[in-house]
Amino acid sequence: MAKPCPICGKPASATQDPFCSRGCRDRDLLQWLGDGYRIPGPPADQDGVDSDKSAD
Repeated sequence: MAKPCPICGKPASATQDPFCSRGCRDRDLLQWLGDGYRIPGPPADQDGVDSDKSAD
């Protein structure tokens, strides 16, 4: 038995697997692009980001 669409729960489409439609696939992509999905972890070290210290 195929898994349901992770967005709406309808049966998955073979062409849009694991989603049921292009709309659900696009909604999932927008969640990733808009920081809707986040992986917990420690805060990033902002001191080392985009630093020009090596140019000295």
